[in-house]
Amino acid sequence: MNKKDISVNKTLGILGGLGPMATVYFYELLVTHTSADRDQDHIDVIISGRATTPDRTAFILGKSSENPLPVMAEELRLLEKAGADIIVMPCNTAHYFYDELARRSRVPMLDIIHETLSSCAFLGMKTIGLLATEGTISSGSYEKRAEPLGLKVVVPSENDRAEINEQIYGRIKKNLPPDADRVRDVSEKLIRSGCDTVVLGCTELSLLRRDVLSGDRRFTDSMESLARSAIIACGKIPVGFQEN
Repeated sequence: MNKKDISVNKTLGILGGLGPMATVYFYELLVTHTSADRDQDHIDVIISGRATTPDRTAFILGKSSENPLPVMAEELRLLEKAGADIIVMPCNTAHYFYDELARRSRVPMLDIIHETLSSCAFLGMKTIGLLATEGTISSGSYEKRAEPLGLKVVVPSENDRAEINEQIYGRIKKNLPPDADRVRDVSEKLIRSGCDTVVLGCTELSLLRRDVLSGDRRFTDSMESLARSAIIACGKIPVGFQEN
């Protein structure tokens, strides 16, 4: 989002439900990391939680003919009508549709992938390991945004990608505890291969960051990057993030 779009006291629209728990955690991040002394110091937020939005990864991989774009576009319009000044979408996989949604939007939309990679570039990182859904990896969304920033993206092996997707879809999305050790094992391989950081490029994995990976500086959390940028864009001061 351009600097000219940023001013104080903007209402944030969250295009959520992709999945539901990630949306809940994103709002928690906003509240936890906004400098505030009273209720009125926090960001005004409008949340859309359309959990029945068709599966993004299934559509991207050609395993489903249900296109989630029309549903997300409808929710986008509802957020605009409700008074949102800025839109965020706390789902990396859904950013396959970002360009089209941003084109349709009447208000600025923050891009979780761009915000995450910009943060990495600002901190002097060059090579980024990526943990994400097969939908995000196959779409090349991170690679497309990394190149202009001079960043290289490295993805896990096919077997390790399957392991990460099992944690996302077989565990976290089913409200089952993920196996943090398996995620660490995949991440260690990326670090040993020369990656400066491992990006948690799925907002379900951000829940793992909250619960068991907190404070581990090898990881860059896409959800935290988006929350920090949203707080700033809404005219507030972010506090307590790793970058701070």
